[in-house]
Amino acid sequence: MPAPRTLAAVPNPSQQTKPTGDAREQIRRRAYELYEQHGRNNGHDLEDWLQAESELTEQKPSAIAA
Repeated sequence: MPAPRTLAAVPNPSQQTKPTGDAREQIRRRAYELYEQHGRNNGHDLEDWLQAESELTEQKPSAIAA
């Protein structure tokens, strides 16, 4: 029998807070850096934003087992 699969890490909504204006600007800049690092490929803006937000707020997503 195969091992149970683990879903992608999902942040706990109760642990999230909205970034302030300054933090939002830092996230925007980091997301743009990620966009440039990935060769300016369109279509990954949400991924880049969420990664930047995670890096800058040090949120540790929790994994959910299926």
